[in-house]
Amino acid sequence: MLFNLILIGIILFLLFMLSMVWPPDSPWAPWWRTNKKTAKAICKIAKINSKDVIYDLGCGDGEALLQAAKFGASGIGIEIDPLRVLIANLRVIKNNFQNKITIKKSNFFNEDLSKASVIIVYLVPKTLEKLLPKFKKELKKGTRIISYKYEINLPLKSFDKQNQLRLYVI
Repeated sequence: MLFNLILIGIILFLLFMLSMVWPPDSPWAPWWRTNKKTAKAICKIAKINSKDVIYDLGCGDGEALLQAAKFGASGIGIEIDPLRVLIANLRVIKNNFQNKITIKKSNFFNEDLSKASVIIVYLVPKTLEKLLPKFKKELKKGTRIISYKYEINLPLKSFDKQNQLRLYVI
């Protein structure tokens, strides 16, 4: 019994470690974090302010939303992984942003994005390609999309090479 628990723990640890280097064209969502410096750069390139409603698709631990809340914005994080949802919610509570940030355990393909003024994505290219029709259908004209690291098949408005951020506007 103890051996089985140790074996399961080792397997889970190895899967977690593998998720950090998973190939970017994979259909799986690796556990990549957006660090604080990049999250602040996202807010600056998107010119986030108190009127913005941010949707972070695959929000992970919620770092980008926490930084956006410091710029005065409100936000919705959509995350399918229950562990990441728990971590993000704990971070929202720790930073006292419960009135600004909501974390939803959901598949972002099933969510209505029409209220967003800014969309943040740090997703693999295959997922971004699948999201494009949803963006075109649901997002209002003027909605800003920030993609960390990967391109979206939309006209590029701005590129922050140092932080690997791309700004698109619907």
